[in-house]
Amino acid sequence: MTDTQTINFELVSPEEKLIEEPVKMAVIPGTEGELGVGAGHSSFVVALKLGVVQLYKQEGDTDPQKIFIAGGFADVTGQQCTVLAEQATNVNDLDQAALEQELADLTEDLDRAADAAETLRAESAMVLVKAKLSAVTGALVV
Repeated sequence: MTDTQTINFELVSPEEKLIEEPVKMAVIPGTEGELGVGAGHSSFVVALKLGVVQLYKQEGDTDPQKIFIAGGFADVTGQQCTVLAEQATNVNDLDQAALEQELADLTEDLDRAADAAETLRAESAMVLVKAKLSAVTGALVV
Protein backbone atom coordinates (compact mmCIF):
# COMPACT_ATOMS: atom_id res chain seq x y z
CA MET A 1 0.00 0.00 0.00
CA THR A 2 1.49 3.34 -0.97
CA ASP A 3 1.41 6.42 1.23
CA THR A 4 -1.04 8.15 -1.15
CA GLN A 5 -3.62 5.47 -0.35
CA THR A 6 -3.45 5.83 3.41
CA ILE A 7 -3.84 8.48 6.06
CA ASN A 8 -1.71 8.61 9.20
CA PHE A 9 -4.00 8.05 12.20
CA GLU A 10 -3.13 9.06 15.75
CA LEU A 11 -5.21 8.47 18.88
CA VAL A 12 -4.11 10.32 21.98
CA SER A 13 -5.71 10.15 25.44
CA PRO A 14 -4.68 12.22 28.47
CA GLU A 15 -2.55 9.28 29.65
CA GLU A 16 -0.72 8.32 26.46
CA LYS A 17 -0.52 8.08 22.68
CA LEU A 18 -2.44 4.87 22.01
CA ILE A 19 -2.14 4.51 18.25
CA GLU A 20 -0.01 5.96 15.50
CA GLU A 21 -0.23 4.10 12.20
CA PRO A 22 -1.33 4.41 8.58
CA VAL A 23 -4.91 3.35 7.81
CA LYS A 24 -7.00 3.19 4.67
CA MET A 25 -9.96 4.84 6.43
CA ALA A 26 -10.91 5.95 9.94
CA VAL A 27 -14.56 6.29 10.93
CA ILE A 28 -14.97 8.68 13.85
CA PRO A 29 -18.09 9.56 15.92
CA GLY A 30 -18.63 13.28 15.33
CA THR A 31 -21.24 15.14 17.33
CA GLU A 32 -23.19 15.65 14.10
CA GLY A 33 -22.77 12.03 12.92
CA GLU A 34 -20.11 9.52 11.90
CA LEU A 35 -17.34 10.69 9.58
CA GLY A 36 -15.24 8.57 7.25
CA VAL A 37 -11.75 10.01 6.85
CA GLY A 38 -9.22 8.89 4.26
CA ALA A 39 -6.26 10.20 2.26
CA GLY A 40 -6.91 13.53 0.59
CA HIS A 41 -9.74 14.48 2.94
CA SER A 42 -10.56 18.16 3.41
CA SER A 43 -9.05 19.75 6.50
CA PHE A 44 -11.29 20.38 9.51
CA VAL A 45 -11.56 20.14 13.27
CA VAL A 46 -14.60 18.37 14.73
CA ALA A 47 -15.98 17.68 18.21
CA LEU A 48 -16.46 14.00 18.99
CA LYS A 49 -19.12 12.27 21.07
CA LEU A 50 -19.13 9.02 23.01
CA GLY A 51 -18.73 6.22 20.50
CA VAL A 52 -16.47 3.91 18.58
CA VAL A 53 -13.59 4.81 16.29
CA GLN A 54 -13.23 2.20 13.54
CA LEU A 55 -9.90 1.75 11.78
CA TYR A 56 -9.85 0.06 8.39
CA LYS A 57 -6.23 -0.83 7.71
CA GLN A 58 -6.58 -1.87 4.07
CA GLU A 59 -8.99 -1.89 1.14
CA GLY A 60 -11.84 -4.37 1.63
CA ASP A 61 -11.19 -4.72 5.37
CA THR A 62 -14.40 -6.11 6.94
CA ASP A 63 -13.17 -6.39 10.53
CA PRO A 64 -11.95 -2.95 11.62
CA GLN A 65 -10.07 -2.28 14.82
CA LYS A 66 -12.55 -0.66 17.23
CA ILE A 67 -11.69 1.78 19.99
CA PHE A 68 -14.28 3.24 22.35
CA ILE A 69 -13.82 6.94 23.06
CA ALA A 70 -15.55 9.15 25.60
CA GLY A 71 -15.65 12.29 23.46
CA GLY A 72 -12.92 14.66 22.41
CA PHE A 73 -11.82 16.35 19.20
CA ALA A 74 -10.39 15.31 15.84
CA ASP A 75 -8.02 17.34 13.69
CA VAL A 76 -8.11 16.14 10.08
CA THR A 77 -5.95 17.01 7.07
CA GLY A 78 -5.45 15.22 3.77
CA GLN A 79 -2.56 13.23 5.26
CA GLN A 80 -3.35 13.04 8.98
CA CYS A 81 -6.23 12.33 11.38
CA THR A 82 -5.45 13.05 15.02
CA VAL A 83 -8.06 12.13 17.63
CA LEU A 84 -7.66 13.72 21.05
CA ALA A 85 -9.93 11.58 23.23
CA GLU A 86 -11.04 12.24 26.79
CA GLN A 87 -10.84 8.48 27.39
CA ALA A 88 -10.02 5.61 25.02
CA THR A 89 -10.26 1.82 25.38
CA ASN A 90 -9.96 -0.97 22.84
CA VAL A 91 -13.47 -2.45 22.51
CA ASN A 92 -11.99 -5.96 22.87
CA ASP A 93 -10.76 -4.96 26.35
CA LEU A 94 -14.26 -4.02 27.59
CA ASP A 95 -15.91 -6.68 29.79
CA GLN A 96 -19.65 -6.93 29.10
CA ALA A 97 -20.51 -8.66 32.39
CA ALA A 98 -18.56 -6.09 34.44
CA LEU A 99 -20.26 -3.23 32.57
CA GLU A 100 -23.70 -4.76 33.15
CA GLN A 101 -22.93 -5.05 36.88
CA GLU A 102 -21.67 -1.46 36.97
CA LEU A 103 -24.90 -0.31 35.29
CA ALA A 104 -26.99 -2.22 37.86
CA ASP A 105 -24.97 -0.62 40.69
CA LEU A 106 -25.44 2.84 39.19
CA THR A 107 -29.19 2.24 38.86
CA GLU A 108 -29.28 1.48 42.59
CA ASP A 109 -27.23 4.62 43.28
CA LEU A 110 -29.70 6.66 41.23
CA ASP A 111 -32.65 5.21 43.16
CA ARG A 112 -30.94 6.18 46.45
CA ALA A 113 -29.74 9.62 45.34
CA ALA A 114 -30.38 12.12 48.10
CA ASP A 115 -29.94 15.30 46.09
CA ALA A 116 -29.56 16.72 42.59
CA ALA A 117 -25.77 16.40 42.63
CA GLU A 118 -25.90 12.66 43.40
CA THR A 119 -28.59 12.19 40.75
CA LEU A 120 -26.50 14.00 38.14
CA ARG A 121 -23.37 12.01 39.02
CA ALA A 122 -25.19 8.68 38.68
CA GLU A 123 -26.92 9.70 35.44
CA SER A 124 -23.65 10.90 33.89
CA ALA A 125 -21.87 7.68 34.85
CA MET A 126 -24.78 5.63 33.43
CA VAL A 127 -24.50 7.41 30.06
CA LEU A 128 -20.83 6.40 29.83
CA VAL A 129 -21.46 2.78 30.87
CA LYS A 130 -24.39 2.43 28.43
CA ALA A 131 -22.20 3.77 25.60
CA LYS A 132 -19.50 1.22 26.47
CA LEU A 133 -22.10 -1.58 26.53
CA SER A 134 -23.37 -0.45 23.13
CA ALA A 135 -19.80 -0.61 21.82
CA VAL A 136 -19.38 -4.16 23.12
CA THR A 137 -22.75 -5.54 22.01
CA GLY A 138 -23.16 -3.57 18.80
CA ALA A 139 -26.69 -2.71 19.89
CA LEU A 140 -28.13 0.45 21.39
CA VAL A 141 -28.39 0.19 25.20
CA VAL A 142 -31.04 2.47 26.70
